[in-house]
Amino acid sequence: MLSAARSRRGLAAAIAASLALLAAALASGGSAAGAVVAGERPTPGGWYEAGPSGRFLLGGAWLFRRDDGTPLQRSGASAGWKAITVPNAWNAGAATAAGYAPAIGWYRKDFVLPSSSPADGWVVRFESVSNGATIWLNGRHLATHSGAFLPFEVALPADALARSGVNRLVVRVSDAHTLTDLPPLTRSGPGGVVGGWWNYGGILREVYLRRVGGVDFSSVAVLPELRCGGCGARVRYRVVLRNSGPRARRVALSTSFGGIAASLGSHSIAAGGSATFAATLSVAHPRLWSPDSPHLYEVTLRASGGETYQLQSGIRSVTVSGGHLYLNFRPVHLRGVGLVEDSPSAGSALSRAQQLAAMTATKQLGATIVRSQYPLSQYEEQLADRLGLLLWSEIPVYQVHDGELAAITPKALALLRANILDNGNHPSIAIWSIANELDPQVDDAQAAYIAKAVALAHALDPTRPVGLAFQGEPPIACQPGYAPLQVLGVNDYFGWYPGPQGDIADPSLLGSYLAQQRACYPGKALMVTEFGAEANRSGPIDERGTFEFQSQWVAEQLAAFGATPWLSGAVYWALSDFLVRPGWTGGNPYPAPPLFTKGLISFAGTPKPAYAIVQQFYRSLVQVG
Repeated sequence: MLSAARSRRGLAAAIAASLALLAAALASGGSAAGAVVAGERPTPGGWYEAGPSGRFLLGGAWLFRRDDGTPLQRSGASAGWKAITVPNAWNAGAATAAGYAPAIGWYRKDFVLPSSSPADGWVVRFESVSNGATIWLNGRHLATHSGAFLPFEVALPADALARSGVNRLVVRVSDAHTLTDLPPLTRSGPGGVVGGWWNYGGILREVYLRRVGGVDFSSVAVLPELRCGGCGARVRYRVVLRNSGPRARRVALSTSFGGIAASLGSHSIAAGGSATFAATLSVAHPRLWSPDSPHLYEVTLRASGGETYQLQSGIRSVTVSGGHLYLNFRPVHLRGVGLVEDSPSAGSALSRAQQLAAMTATKQLGATIVRSQYPLSQYEEQLADRLGLLLWSEIPVYQVHDGELAAITPKALALLRANILDNGNHPSIAIWSIANELDPQVDDAQAAYIAKAVALAHALDPTRPVGLAFQGEPPIACQPGYAPLQVLGVNDYFGWYPGPQGDIADPSLLGSYLAQQRACYPGKALMVTEFGAEANRSGPIDERGTFEFQSQWVAEQLAAFGATPWLSGAVYWALSDFLVRPGWTGGNPYPAPPLFTKGLISFAGTPKPAYAIVQQFYRSLVQVG
C-alpha cells in the first residue's frame, strides 16, 4: 500500500510539473529569446512546392524546453527555455540509454498572422511530430495527435486568434510509444524498443501556417494511366473541396495539366460540407517519366473562388505481369538503397541540405529505387520525382506480432489511407508497402490485414501495385495469406545472420532459396528489399565487421542477384549508418552500439570501400528495359 501511495504521489507531482510548464509556456514572456516573444511573421512558401495556395513556413526561432519535472516558478517563468529552429529532435546527439528513453518536450512559437483580414481562416500544418502532440493556441487547447512520418493539420479557431497581435502556439510532444502504436513498442516496461531506428522525439519536420479561403482543398489525387507504351494517357482526377464559409455556394473547378485545360465540373456545397470532383483528362502524346528521363508536367487546379492548388505529375505505368515488375511496359531489374533519416547533428530532423545530400548520393550511386520503412518527407519525395528515383513507400507496421495485429489493424489502415492520399501524386512512388517483417507464418489475423490493406490501397489508387517485405528464412513454407499482394520483398541476410536454426549462415544457399520463393509465388514480382553486412573497421577479409568482409560479401550478393534474371530488384540496407537502439550489435563481433554500421556511408558521412563496389555494379546494369 505504501508503494502504491508513493506511486500516486509521484504521478501527481509529474502532472503538476507538466501543468506548471504549460502555464509558463502559455502565459510568460521572458528573456530567453526576445525575437520569439515579439512575434515573427511567417515566410511565404515552403520546402516543397506541391499544395494549396496561401502557405507560409512557420520557421525562424522557436523556444524549447525539456519537461524535466522542475516547476518553472522556482526560477522564473523563462528559465530553462532555449532558442532553437524547427525541425528539431531534442535527443539528437544523445546516443545513450537516457537519450533513447521516453521523454517530453515543450515547443513554443510566437507569430503574427500574414493577414489581419477577418475573412481568412488559418490552420497549422505539422509535417511530422514524434510521437504524440498536444497543441494550444493563446491558452486554448486545440487538438491532440499521435503518430509520426505523415502530416496533420489543426484549425485555428477565429475567436482564439489575435488578428493584428502576437499569437502563441504551444506544443507538448511525447516520444513514448505503446504496444499498439506504429511502429509499436515491442513490450511494455523499460526494456521495450521502438522500430528499427532511434526513437527521436520532437517536431521532426517543418511546420506551416496555411490560409484558408471560402473553399479549401481537402484532398487531391491526380493519377495518370497508360494502357500501352505507345498509347495516349488518361489522367484521373479525384478532388475533394470543402466549403469553409458560412453559406452554401456553387463551386466550379478547372485544371491545367501541362498546358492542357479542362473543366472538372461544378457542385453546390453546403456550409461546412464537402463535394468530390471526379473527371478524366486525355494526353495524346505523353512524355513518360522514368529514371533516365524524369519528365514532369505542371498541374494547376483552380476553384471559382480563386483558391489554387499546384503540383507536378509524371506519366508512367507501374505494373506486374508474369511474375515481374514493369515500368512503362519495360521489365525492370532495379537496384537501390534503404534510407533511414539520421545524422550526428540533427538526428532524424534533417535539414533541406541534408535531405538533398542523401538523395543526391543515392543517384550518384547508380540506384533507381529507394526504400524506407516509413513515409519519407514531401521534400524528399519531390527530389525523387525530379532525380528519377523510384520509391518503395512503406507504412511503419514494423515487426508487429500476429497476436497484436488485429488490434492495430484499424490504425494501420488509417495510416495507409493517409499515406496514399498525402503522397499519391508523386510519380516516383512505385509500390505501396503495407508492412515489414510480420510473423513469417501468416495466420488468420495477418491474412485478414493483408486482404483489407490491399483492397483499400487499390480502391484509393488502382495505378500502383501493393507489396510487403518479409524475413527470408528457408524453413518457411509458401504462405497462402500473401495471395492479394502483387509484390513481395525478401529481406536477405544469407551469410551474415545465422538465422533461427543456422539456416541462413551459408551464403551459397541464397540462390536455391530465391528459386524456392519463385516457385511459391510465380505470379508475383519478387524483390530483395534488404541485404547488408556490418563494417566499422579495416581488417582481414574473413573477419566479420571489417570493410574488407563487407566489400566481398556485397560483391557476392550482387553477383547472385545478377544471375537471377526474374528478380525485379534489390535494395542494399542501407545507404548510411544510423542509430538503432542501446545495445545494438547487428551481428558484428566488434560492434559500435547503438550504431547500425551496415551503411555504405559512415555515420560521419564518409563513403566506405563497399560504396564504390556497389556503384560499379549498379552503373553497369541495365535496370529498366
